[in-house]
Amino acid sequence: MAKSVEAFHRELATIRTGRANPSLIEHVLVEAYDSHVPINQVASISAPDPHMIVIQPWDRNTIQAIERALQRGEMGLNPSNDGQLIRVPVPPLNEERRKEFVRMVKQRAEDARVAIRNVRRDDMEQLRRLEHDAEISEDQSQRAQAQLQKITDRFVEQIEEVARRKEAELLEV
Repeated sequence: MAKSVEAFHRELATIRTGRANPSLIEHVLVEAYDSHVPINQVASISAPDPHMIVIQPWDRNTIQAIERALQRGEMGLNPSNDGQLIRVPVPPLNEERRKEFVRMVKQRAEDARVAIRNVRRDDMEQLRRLEHDAEISEDQSQRAQAQLQKITDRFVEQIEEVARRKEAELLEV
């Protein structure tokens, strides 16, 4: 369940808000060295101000590949390079795009809740098997199931809280 929450955090980091953040583009795959590698493995990424991401490739030969990868992405970014650095302006979000990102956050939150419930279901089945095989008593099984439900509720609440914070961040103008 904790891994589901961690994965949800990582997914939300890729959803852009009005601010520039290096995690927005870290997952972009660049065709370099005869393979596809994440951009953070071929360059350093920084956000010197809230509306600009700066990428400094370690090898100047990868500048064109990085720029192409960013333009192909579905984030609507328009990179420019000066031969040494790639500057990616991050435009402010319009209202329609903000609402679209909020829907995306809600969908990913639901996916995370489903993942947590799947873990609970698997553990419940295991408890029922143990009870059926007489390895634990019915009372022990009931207590364990109640405790498992409390743990599940706590993790689902964490997902809800993270989603609420991200939605507020997205809707902030």
